[in-house]
Amino acid sequence: MRPAIEVKGLQKKYKDQVVLEEVSLGVKPGEVYALTGPNGAGKTTLIRCMTGLAFPTGGEVTILGRDVHTDGPRARANLGAVVEAPAKFYPQFTGSQNLSMHAQLAAMAPGPAGSGGKVKRVSRDRVREVLALLELTRMAERPVGQYSLGQRQRLGVAAAILAEPKVLILDEPTSGLDPLGIGLIHRIVTGLATSGCAVILSTHHLREIATYAHTVGILTGGRMVDSVDLRARQAAYRFRVDDPLGAVQTLSALPFVKKASARTPYAIAHIGGEARVPDALAHLSAAGIRVFEASPDHFDLYEYYRERVEQY
Repeated sequence: MRPAIEVKGLQKKYKDQVVLEEVSLGVKPGEVYALTGPNGAGKTTLIRCMTGLAFPTGGEVTILGRDVHTDGPRARANLGAVVEAPAKFYPQFTGSQNLSMHAQLAAMAPGPAGSGGKVKRVSRDRVREVLALLELTRMAERPVGQYSLGQRQRLGVAAAILAEPKVLILDEPTSGLDPLGIGLIHRIVTGLATSGCAVILSTHHLREIATYAHTVGILTGGRMVDSVDLRARQAAYRFRVDDPLGAVQTLSALPFVKKASARTPYAIAHIGGEARVPDALAHLSAAGIRVFEASPDHFDLYEYYRERVEQY
């Protein structure tokens, strides 16, 4: 499947300072891509280039095959974004009024290919729908100047998803939110991806993002130093045994085990899913190895991230 958004060899310099160096990534429809890295790594600059707010020194960004910088309005017609949150709104107008104005401005832009040259108009019902989705209904008719930081943050996400974009880019969408607000944003992102939207978000909440992101890109010093496929790291199980090395030898010989290693007192095996656990236990028992515990070996994204960043 072709990526909905693709970045190829992106470079960005400010005078003699290199901010981004040959950054590449691709996100397919239905995928959640988490961008992380230390402060000053270049995450916001990358997001500004991806959304067309900044021009790269080299490389390209395409959304559904259209270049964001040479065919900007049509490319961005498929894009929803919050950059450098919280998003800016007119404080004297209500949340509903701000979203309605946002929709009217978006409707004036050229539409994507196949749309007859027009952007899909957003109805009042859709405005109410996204306000309810972001749990802002009770604040909908209050001036945005009365909103808390977290409420303005959620209103920004509401504006970004208003026109049902095919690509959604969020810069630190959970900054300033309480745990319930963070959970809400995560559920919305997951729901959008399930419906086919390609989502990119920058975040420092690594342990939370690991529960639903598909890929994590680690950016440091302006370079993409690693891309972690979280889906490939969810099929590992750990077996607490009396003989870890013997267990590894037994498990490695099984056709459904892709990889096995010892981490005393455990034997770690990538067995392709929970359904294979009884088979693995049966083979370990037949080999005379006592098993005291079997459980999923959850990938610790935070520890992996810390180790990778410390190398640079």
